[in-house]
Amino acid sequence: MPRNVYSEINRHLAWLTKHDAPVLVDTVENRTHRYLRHRALQTPGVIVHEVGGTEDHVHLAVSIPPTVVIGNWIGELKGASAHDMNHVICNRKVLGWQDGYGVVSFGTKDLARVVSYVRNQKKHHAEGQIFGRLERTDRPEDASPGSDRSNEPRTDKQNDEAR
Repeated sequence: MPRNVYSEINRHLAWLTKHDAPVLVDTVENRTHRYLRHRALQTPGVIVHEVGGTEDHVHLAVSIPPTVVIGNWIGELKGASAHDMNHVICNRKVLGWQDGYGVVSFGTKDLARVVSYVRNQKKHHAEGQIFGRLERTDRPEDASPGSDRSNEPRTDKQNDEAR
């Protein structure tokens, strides 16, 4: 990439464990989050603002350079993190990821709010105050972009119904 390129490409990423298995607890959670941060930072120009999640999904707030192909990059993060946990750390299959992911663009002015949301995932879920748009990993067949009220907080029950 030329040195004279300016970009502000901020993304919120989310994906689920295989079968929504609650495996991201204790050491598995800590190691997976650390590994995701480490692996993401191996991509030149990437800034990892935060990694968080709950026992069955992860969230990342990142800034990426314009050279990153987001779908491929997320696939690499998912595959490498599962491989690290299953083959390097545990020597058995512990972690798997569902197909798909959610990616949402956000402006730099919203960075602090998105980082806080990612950092405080457990609290948001415990209180039932989640932002559906940042929890989505699929699109209902009858929805078009912007057709839902995705900027409004949703309860866990509303989010489950949307899945």
